[in-house]
Amino acid sequence: MPKPGKPNAAPSRADYPCGVDQTADAAQPAQPAEPAATPEHTTHGVGPWPGGEAEWPAEPWFDPELLAAGDTRNVIDRYRYWRMDAIVADLDTKRHPFHVAIENWQHDMNIGSIVRSANAFLADTVHIIGRRRWNKRGAMVTDRYQHVVHHEDVAAFTAWAQGEGVPIVAVDNVRGAVPVDAATLPERCVLLFGQEGPGLSAEAVAAASGIVEITQYGSTRSINASAAAAVVMYEWCRRYAGAHA
Repeated sequence: MPKPGKPNAAPSRADYPCGVDQTADAAQPAQPAEPAATPEHTTHGVGPWPGGEAEWPAEPWFDPELLAAGDTRNVIDRYRYWRMDAIVADLDTKRHPFHVAIENWQHDMNIGSIVRSANAFLADTVHIIGRRRWNKRGAMVTDRYQHVVHHEDVAAFTAWAQGEGVPIVAVDNVRGAVPVDAATLPERCVLLFGQEGPGLSAEAVAAASGIVEITQYGSTRSINASAAAAVVMYEWCRRYAGAHA
């Protein structure tokens, strides 16, 4: 999939009057003993750029409308006042090599939340299998920053994965599943999730090269699909994200 280029130059710390420049994360060791916190200082957004138009930064990734009116979007401090296409371009330079796929046969409302988590954990692409339309409310607009593609059915999705050489890892608590914390989780893979209730279809399970599950300790048979997706994406990041920082 072609992806847009990177902004012309890296911003300096002076470009972040509203918070912390989190590009400094790249200087951390690949696997720190204690992951550094990344507190956000502008959780409710920021107002117009201080000082008015005369003080606006000249870098091309800044959006004049946001500089003038303020930025209340759901983005981290690093991307305050940035154009949306510039944010996507910057994310594209560092996306993780895992994909996320979701079966969508019943217009599952969890899909939006899964897309939001995929953005948070910097997944390469989200794949929607089945119905093209999906409920975007839970995505909280993060789908604008996340590559999302559609496959008509499991066969089409499987053909894509085989063509790209990406192993499919199914996530469901079915016979033969291995606890995800003990499983061999490929660094480059696509994590395949089913719908709330029925879980993965038999065809999807058959297409996978491995099946993992999340260990549970209470009386419920399963946890919410979007919660399960977030847990497994975090497990991938716990193992591999440091190497991509």
